[in-house]
Amino acid sequence: MLNFLPGPVLFVLSLTLLIINTALWGSLVCLGGLVKMLMPAQGARNAVTSVMNRFMWAWATCNGGILFLIAKIEWDVQGIEDLDKNGWYLLISNHLSGFDIAAQTYLLRNHIPMLKFFLKKELIYVPIMGLGCWALDMPFMDRTSPAKLKKNPKLKGKDLATTRRACEKFKNIPTSIINYVEGSRFTEDKRQRQDSPYRHLLRPKAGGIAFTLSAMGEQFTNVLDVTLVYPDAPEDVLSAVMNGKVHKIVVRVRALPVPEVDADRYFAESDYRVEFQRWLNQLWADKDEQIHALLQQHQQFPNRGASDNHPQAD
Repeated sequence: MLNFLPGPVLFVLSLTLLIINTALWGSLVCLGGLVKMLMPAQGARNAVTSVMNRFMWAWATCNGGILFLIAKIEWDVQGIEDLDKNGWYLLISNHLSGFDIAAQTYLLRNHIPMLKFFLKKELIYVPIMGLGCWALDMPFMDRTSPAKLKKNPKLKGKDLATTRRACEKFKNIPTSIINYVEGSRFTEDKRQRQDSPYRHLLRPKAGGIAFTLSAMGEQFTNVLDVTLVYPDAPEDVLSAVMNGKVHKIVVRVRALPVPEVDADRYFAESDYRVEFQRWLNQLWADKDEQIHALLQQHQQFPNRGASDNHPQAD
């Protein structure tokens, strides 16, 4: 709608609206967190959590409205048609920018439960943010460092037990957890420093996803392999979006069976870890080929494949 305005004007407008949107819904989530702390019964807490998830849904929807206002974007999306809002999913995705979270929560908000992230336990003490994440039932992880394990071997397995207790609440509440397995946003400089074997990806790290699967793998309906591409964006995707310079977003979602991970074997047997890493490496090799094909297709046919200019009504 307003993409005819100069880039700097769009940037200021989008930044202002994003701050207002986040402050509004974030404040409501924090208020809900205070209410939730006073609830003695787990059923009442679950009811508050459901309301908090609706606030997060509203935040994601408003982000989509802001995007519609400042940019004319074509969404080329495949693979979300058969997903279940009442399912349990572990998402693994490539990671390109700070905009990825907003794009994925917006796109998937009506197809799967609202996305959650494993967070470091220390973040729960961050003012406002910690309370908001707790209100949304984000699972907090207490990871024991290798140095501490070496000094006190009795701590081995404590992290997994703590995480399983944190995930107990998800047994009766449909949940989606996302893991950016590269551990960092992609840049060409990082790719070269890693000597990554992929053209468009960093090396995937198996530890986090293996830890998640070993903690609550039996609860997941599927692993969702999500591929995200901004075919016409520069390296700084977030800035380009806020300046109205991104015109196409490509998303491919593939539902995979949930691999079984034996925690005892994974953390004790190197061969077992290598086998799981090999599985993840193959997924990443396939993803790299897919991204390469999508980028080539965009170069040849820049306007082909757009499924919807504004999928807000999904």
